[in-house]
Amino acid sequence: MEELSNTPVEKWTESMVSTWLRSIGVKEQYVKKLHEEEVDGRILLEITEDFLKKETGMKSGYVHLIITKRNELINASREVQRQTDTTHEKTVQKRDDKNNDQKPASVKGGSITSSAQKGEIKQDSVAVRTTKSDAKPRPFGKRGIDYTYVKHGVLQPESGVIDLITPCHEYKAFTIAAALDCQRVQAKLAKEIFKFATGCMNMRSNGTIHFGVMDGKDNSGYVHGEIIGFPIQNKDTYADALNLIDRCFSSANVELVQQCIRPPEFILVIDPNSTEEHYVVEVDIVPSISIVRNRVFPVLLPNFKEKKNKIEFEIETIYRRLGSRTQPVTDRNEFYHGVQSRDAQREEKEQEHLFTIPDLCQDLGRKLIMLVTGGKKIMEKDKWYILVTNKFSKEDLNNIDFLLNMKLFCVFDFDPGSKESGLCHEYVKHHAVNLHFMQNYKIPSDTSVREFEGQLHLFEQTSWIFCNGRSDFKGNEPPFDENTWSKTRRTFLKDCVSLICKDILPKGTFLVVFLLTSPVETPLLNTFYEFFTDMEGHEDIICISESEENFRKWRNFALGSCDIETVNTSSVVGMKMSHVNATLQRVQTTTTRAAKYLPVYIKGDCCLETRDEEKMCSLEILGTNQCEDTNPELIELEKGSIEREFYLGGKVTWMNFWLAEKGFVGEVIQRDAYHDVTNLLKDSLKWSLSQMPVNFINIYHHPGSGGSTVARQVLWNNRKELRCAVVKPSFSVGVVSEHAVMLREYEEKDPQKCCSVLLLVEDCEKEYLEDLKNELEVAAYTKKIAHGTPCFILLSCMRSYTPEDMCKGSHLQNVSVTHRLSPEEKRHFARKRQMLERQFKPEFILTFVLMSEEFEDEIIAKYVKQFVRHLLQGIDHANAVTQLIRYVALLNTYIQNSFISQSHCEALLPLALTVPMDRFRQHAFEASLSEQAKLVFIHLRDERTHIKSVRIIHPLVAKEILHQLLGDKQQQSDLALDLLNNDVLFEHRFGREDYVTFLRALFMRRSRISKGYESDSFFSPLIEHVRKKENPEKAIKVLGEAYKRFNKDAFFAQQLARLNYSHERFEEAEQWADTAAKKQPNNSYILDTKGQVYRRWFTAKCKAVEKIIKTPENTADAIKTALKAIECFQACQKAAVADVESMNNSGFFATVEVCCNLLKLISSLRIFSKKTSSECLKYLLTEYIPKEVEKPWEHFHFKLKKLHAIVRQALEWISEDLSYFQTDLNTDDETSESCEQTLRHPKRWLVNKSAVYGKFFSDASLSSASSLRQSNPDGLTPFTKRMMICHLGGGNITTVLSILDQKENDADAVRILEDIILLAVSIQSPKLAAFSDLQRLSHLFPQDQSKCLSSALFLCMLLFWPEEHDTDDEKENKYETVLSAIEFLQKTYWSKMKDIPHRRRRIYTHFFLRNGVGYEKFVHKSKIEDLSKLTSVSEKRLKWFRGELWKTTEIADVLKHVTGWTENGTVYLEGPKKKKFPVHAVYVHSVPYDNENVTFYLGFTFRGPVAYNIKPTGG
Repeated sequence: MEELSNTPVEKWTESMVSTWLRSIGVKEQYVKKLHEEEVDGRILLEITEDFLKKETGMKSGYVHLIITKRNELINASREVQRQTDTTHEKTVQKRDDKNNDQKPASVKGGSITSSAQKGEIKQDSVAVRTTKSDAKPRPFGKRGIDYTYVKHGVLQPESGVIDLITPCHEYKAFTIAAALDCQRVQAKLAKEIFKFATGCMNMRSNGTIHFGVMDGKDNSGYVHGEIIGFPIQNKDTYADALNLIDRCFSSANVELVQQCIRPPEFILVIDPNSTEEHYVVEVDIVPSISIVRNRVFPVLLPNFKEKKNKIEFEIETIYRRLGSRTQPVTDRNEFYHGVQSRDAQREEKEQEHLFTIPDLCQDLGRKLIMLVTGGKKIMEKDKWYILVTNKFSKEDLNNIDFLLNMKLFCVFDFDPGSKESGLCHEYVKHHAVNLHFMQNYKIPSDTSVREFEGQLHLFEQTSWIFCNGRSDFKGNEPPFDENTWSKTRRTFLKDCVSLICKDILPKGTFLVVFLLTSPVETPLLNTFYEFFTDMEGHEDIICISESEENFRKWRNFALGSCDIETVNTSSVVGMKMSHVNATLQRVQTTTTRAAKYLPVYIKGDCCLETRDEEKMCSLEILGTNQCEDTNPELIELEKGSIEREFYLGGKVTWMNFWLAEKGFVGEVIQRDAYHDVTNLLKDSLKWSLSQMPVNFINIYHHPGSGGSTVARQVLWNNRKELRCAVVKPSFSVGVVSEHAVMLREYEEKDPQKCCSVLLLVEDCEKEYLEDLKNELEVAAYTKKIAHGTPCFILLSCMRSYTPEDMCKGSHLQNVSVTHRLSPEEKRHFARKRQMLERQFKPEFILTFVLMSEEFEDEIIAKYVKQFVRHLLQGIDHANAVTQLIRYVALLNTYIQNSFISQSHCEALLPLALTVPMDRFRQHAFEASLSEQAKLVFIHLRDERTHIKSVRIIHPLVAKEILHQLLGDKQQQSDLALDLLNNDVLFEHRFGREDYVTFLRALFMRRSRISKGYESDSFFSPLIEHVRKKENPEKAIKVLGEAYKRFNKDAFFAQQLARLNYSHERFEEAEQWADTAAKKQPNNSYILDTKGQVYRRWFTAKCKAVEKIIKTPENTADAIKTALKAIECFQACQKAAVADVESMNNSGFFATVEVCCNLLKLISSLRIFSKKTSSECLKYLLTEYIPKEVEKPWEHFHFKLKKLHAIVRQALEWISEDLSYFQTDLNTDDETSESCEQTLRHPKRWLVNKSAVYGKFFSDASLSSASSLRQSNPDGLTPFTKRMMICHLGGGNITTVLSILDQKENDADAVRILEDIILLAVSIQSPKLAAFSDLQRLSHLFPQDQSKCLSSALFLCMLLFWPEEHDTDDEKENKYETVLSAIEFLQKTYWSKMKDIPHRRRRIYTHFFLRNGVGYEKFVHKSKIEDLSKLTSVSEKRLKWFRGELWKTTEIADVLKHVTGWTENGTVYLEGPKKKKFPVHAVYVHSVPYDNENVTFYLGFTFRGPVAYNIKPTGG
């Protein structure tokens, strides 16, 4: 608290504010929230009740407490201020009354200004001690110039006579006197001016007297020469004070004195913390020899006498400058004798002054280059520039090429007409820009920085920020005058600059350029202050100004924050814009005028304008002349480092290929996979009717095996035939699709005749690829591209630990890149290695060396082990750099593509304390690394933001470094805890989202075979390692710390529940599951986990009682746990159904599992097993309760008697869901919400569980039931019939069809099932076999079809599908019945689909229509798949999707061609007369664009009929 009391509130940090909040009793949760919102002292003083309630969710009581205590803090400070001002006024008044010349005392209490200055202090702020810096006085003798001072700047001390020409200076505070009335002010002012003037004139020296500058040093806190200023209501009052000359000087001297004393100058004092205008008043004295020769000037000084209320004059006195003071002459005779000598000196100095030495010519060109490039020979491509400017003249607008070539992150433009006729108007002719206002840079509370960057496209296109209105804008954005702007726009500027400097661009990655092209106004000056404050210095701010006058005002303001040497060093003044333009273009590596070319359909090239390329910002477009404009000087400088970085493990760049192609470096090896991909690409580009508009080629590659190089090599070598681009991962599929279409059609006349587009998509989710493919297909469909035209090829490049396994599904689409080399590749690699080792040491091309060793398990493990052991010899384990290596190694070992930003590394290493100059920061960072770190770290650069980061050169090296650095002294869990608890890394702002994502994934993300991992895991690989290789307690501890670090995230609590129950810590698991469920009460996945806790616990309890004789008493606890599990799973079901964005069906499956196990436990009790099974059924299905269980199970009876209904409802829901949708889709998405278990064969599971369920609730065997069915079917109750069907694996249409799907089945059993399922339709009909009887039987379904089960409606659709021999009336009636059933089927379908993407819940086709009648007109899907002779699921899907399946004669012979037509993209069935019969097209893009007669195959789904293989008649 002592620190708080000694620090002004405005200087409090976030931590100090937190300390104060705790001291007044605020809850810790609110303290943390305000700390997260970065509330420091300045914000605390401005904070409002509304902010506290809305932004933090704080209760009213604590809001009132904080506001009250804050106001007390402000009032206490004001009381100090008031007392200080009173003391000051009394002191000055006493001195004025005595009429002496002693300088007034300064105000006491350094941070509180005098009463005349109270307007400067904001109403709700506490005054602070301000850092003082040197200031320069206004140039002597120059009138009317635009000059300003900055408050608290300090002028050089008062001075006496120097060389007569250099002015002497005298300061007067004048703050109290300025508040007096006009007559008193003029008397006081005249007295001080005339006294100082006669002192200068009598000594023949120039001089300036300054009013508003502190003239003494005491305990006031002000220093001698400190600029304070004072408010001026009427400037004429000060000018008219010189009218007293007539009364103070003899008539002979009046005119001469008037010529020597110049009129007062009013210099504005700028105070960033105040809107009130203050001034310094200055009067110059110029005693030219022609005026003062042979004269001495006595004066009668005026005094205002309060008692007489009038001005009286002192006795005539002669004054002179003596040192830095003005004093009376004591020996007049001697003084008069010296007049001629002083005149001669003055005349001599005036003559010398006439012959001025011209200024030495400064090399402004070199200075400009050094400032802009940071001392380099060329401008960095990675450097961002922020431009701050105002109105451009027409001449200057002709010289902006250097700005067009810069990577401008944003422009702060103070010209309201810029878009109409200014800089923006010219810039948009060459570049795409985002037009913003300052208020657009306020991040909503529910938006992350990364999301905000994406929404505003900050890194894709230059942001043009209109800071003072925009004249062409139809919204309400007018320009304001300076005062209004300060009141209404200053806060927006502060937020905007703060966001850019503190959250978006790390220090050292950008340069702020103030380009002053017209007179400077206060808003632009305020921009400098905000940048200087948020960038914590001037190092990356430069100023360019042709006009010295414009620069002078800017400099005077800047001097309020930094010293004059810094300002002058970082400014280029007096250089014409045309010279600036020409000078900077010499050091720019790329120019906007340099065109990028694209291939065209007719085998020529077209020019891609930079502006158009920037509009397609989601694509990194590869031109046919890529890199051709590279500066030759840059090639020689960089080619060695570019090649070395690639072979060390860096990502391949276009420059690598270009340098190799042009022979500047050796070739880039083409692996066998390159040729495989090239062949697939050629096939994808062939025209054929079956060709899809969008095709996939997948490259699966081992990490570090060169897969990305292969993919980019394919693009590079096809750039002259195809339009090639890399998809940037941060954009949505909609944007990428739009830009891909723009790229395809750019400068082409006919959309039907365009070059195909090859898009590389790297390491993205399969969902993203599917969505992108779908969007591109829609685009091709919408544009009516002719069938068979290949428009887009998606080249997907994904990391995988099992690339060959990933390719097994389909060799038509997939290529693997592994560590193993073919004999041909071995020869290439050996030859290349020899060449590289002549240029570089092996450790500098480590990744290539590893590749050439072929990554054989034993060989490479030994090589890496030896390399790392040699590397780590003598490493300092306590060094911060070594700790950084450990952290990076841990992340790189477990998280693909992980890295740590250089900004994070600098924070950890603490470079900020040792490297003040940001432009040398990269060099300093690399120098700070140990030799080991320099060898193993690869320096990455984000292609979008250019933010730099580091990773270890190869995952295998990272793994071995982790192993050897930890050794026996430390375990991975310890290192993980260190990383978790490292506040510096976690709270560092730049790159925080990436870092937090990687850290979260380290503890949360599970490995999945579908993601390329070797196996599926229940926990993250790190947690799996800790719990298996160390111990479960460590794993639990690590996850517990992660839970705390990530703000007690519900999903970490869920993981802790899983981890605990996996090790049978059920009490702890229950607690964590409860915690997660309380935080996310409607999350079905968390509720599923809670149910799994009880399910596992129930299983454990069942195992325990297996060892003893089971009784109602010792099984009661297990039953209680099972019922809790069922309750949780039912809550899971409810939440899953309510969720409109996903469908988690695990609750239904788990409910059945637990119920079946519970029934097994109950039936195994002696009380039930020793009697007939009917005893158990009687208990479960009636109100009967055996005495033996009545008391022990008294709380369970009601719930146990509902078991049969619970199971039946769950099975029915599962059956219906499986009837609608395909079950072989890979929807195994890696999210925090992954369900506990995934069923591989849900239909088979459904058959088995239905049988188990039927067995429990059936009291007769299948054989006896069969005989009873034949002898006396009416003797079977409906419930018995249903249970018998379930026992046989039936019970619903899904299970029956599943059994029919199975290849090995018993014909008799199937026949029985067929009869029984038909029997189950109607109790009154014991045996129905004829198709017509089934049709008649279906009339017994409820007349209200909304009450019918989906399976019944599906049967209606099949039973009443019209046949060839039907009359027209019969067909019409059947179509009406079918359409009615379809209407309700589709309603159920859409309710189940919710908002889930179609690719994740594809409709399942059960039957196809073929030629025949009755049963014969349908063929089951399994029959079609048998005929297709396809093995793998992915190959089947591909063949079905591409339509290749329908070309086989076997299938064409079986299925019936149905006729119809298309209208506006909808397929209609020919037949019905009264009403159109729409048929859903499975592949919508196969529907002809225009109105056509078509044929197609008809499939039957629970959505209704669907159309396959749609072909125009005769097509």
